[in-house]
Amino acid sequence: MSSLWPLAPSGATDWLLERCGDGITGFMPPAMPDAVWVLNAMYEHEQGPADVSYHEYHRARLTEGSAQPHVVTGIELDAVSVATGGGLGRAGHPGPGWRRLRWAELSRRTGDPVVPDGLMPSYRCFPSARKEGSWPLGMVPPTEGSLDRETWNRLISVLTRYSPMGPDTRCLAYYNPLMLAAVDFDNLHVRAGRLGDAEILYDHSEADFSPSNLWAEDRSWVLCTDYDLWATKIAGPSTLINMLLNDCEIEAVRLPWAH
Repeated sequence: MSSLWPLAPSGATDWLLERCGDGITGFMPPAMPDAVWVLNAMYEHEQGPADVSYHEYHRARLTEGSAQPHVVTGIELDAVSVATGGGLGRAGHPGPGWRRLRWAELSRRTGDPVVPDGLMPSYRCFPSARKEGSWPLGMVPPTEGSLDRETWNRLISVLTRYSPMGPDTRCLAYYNPLMLAAVDFDNLHVRAGRLGDAEILYDHSEADFSPSNLWAEDRSWVLCTDYDLWATKIAGPSTLINMLLNDCEIEAVRLPWAH
């Protein structure tokens, strides 16, 4: 990491601060001049979703003693919260027996929109798929704050094909302070490197997330993975946006209210 993506001055984010405002959870760019949202992957077991939810399963394990309650400062969190089944940070394919479940497929099945009007892709999507806020055991919902590994790698591949310099495209990557083991709001964590070496950014040892922002040094495109969302916004020319919308592996949508 240090040799391929050395630290860059935190001032490299100044232009994003001017365009996007605060970047504590990620610098969210406006359309430049176009934009699209790449959706984090979710998965379903080949035998289908179980009738039991993550929360019901967790409560059953607590009752039988095979799981211990989560207690923080004297408060038993299990008594005041719901085990949703969702996660935070890096993710990947769960392994044998699981298949990719497209947001569009789940939308057709439940009748819920892929993303409700006026909202961002987040935990508020697909209320009909959940039982009292908890997902079925047979589904793995998208994680917050990070692209899954497969989507990250595919996105880097598309950006490489689009960029005139290909893998030699100079880029910068920013990790927001909430992602890092040592939170430092005064010295932003920015690294500079080649697009062809961007896959290793996913396994940065100081963070459990894909970068908050990745952008071409010439500022022709920029992506943002917000700490609280289930998707990544890519802003750039329409040619790039259409490549992402038409890609056979990436699932992407335009959100006019979040353009």
